[in-house]
Amino acid sequence: MEALGSMIGTSLPSHTKFISMSPNCLTIRLASRDVLSHCKVPYRRQVLTKTFSGSEVVLHKARSKTWGFECRCSAQEMESYVATDNTSRSLTQRKRLAVFVSGGGSNFKAIHEAAKEGLVHGDIMVLVTDKPGCGGAEYARDNQIPVIVFPRSMSSPDAVSAAELVATLRNFEVDFLLLAGFLKLIPIELVQAFPRSILNIHPSLLPAFGGKGFYGLKVHKAVIGSGARYSGPTVHFVDERYDTGRIVAQRVVPVLADDTAEQLAARVLHQEHQLYVEVVSALCEDRIVWREDGVPLICSRENPNKLY
Repeated sequence: MEALGSMIGTSLPSHTKFISMSPNCLTIRLASRDVLSHCKVPYRRQVLTKTFSGSEVVLHKARSKTWGFECRCSAQEMESYVATDNTSRSLTQRKRLAVFVSGGGSNFKAIHEAAKEGLVHGDIMVLVTDKPGCGGAEYARDNQIPVIVFPRSMSSPDAVSAAELVATLRNFEVDFLLLAGFLKLIPIELVQAFPRSILNIHPSLLPAFGGKGFYGLKVHKAVIGSGARYSGPTVHFVDERYDTGRIVAQRVVPVLADDTAEQLAARVLHQEHQLYVEVVSALCEDRIVWREDGVPLICSRENPNKLY
């Protein structure tokens, strides 16, 4: 750390902690100097960018951000994501996610497990459902994730309205909304409140076999009945209509000659769990960029110049 301090033209205190480094950028964590006598200390993250002058590497202070309070005595190292400057992506905190389900929530569970394992740089803060007794809602309660019922109906008079849902998600400081088998149309209030921030996964290769009424086994029966040789999941951004938002990623699954809807559904669902986690991971790392014509593309983590 002494060498690092000399490189940026200032001394770094002993409570500086190194977080991570990339070819063009590194990140350190600093505790506030005036409260080091206390157990709870506020930390901030300082990003240092690299430039090259001949054979020398010069570090410059780029930006810092207050992270929060942490115990000095038993603190675990904080996770961070650092991108090289030439990708125009910046250091990100863990994203705060809301998931919407209507059924068993297998994609919800896959994302939650991936987040716990560190594969997704985010945390599920709240679950939204139109069926408070569904498997997804029970899983959320078992994992201490708050459950919100939406929309309000005769069978759910205590559910929240669209305006109340927006306010509640704001209170949770949610960054992204993930639909994982949620069968209700997302109201325009939510679409406008979270532009380019709502994802859905659909069990067919959109735009085929999408729209109102196409969900669950109905999709797979329609695929088989059409004679299509391929199907698979689609992850797309959400607009004010069913299944018409911009496509982010797809995965191809063959349709076999003797397939039943249940067999095809099982193979597609297996790919859904992998694909959705991959896309949510990219979303939480700010690796989704928008082409000039409005098409979203994913930046490769290993090669930021590779888009797909």
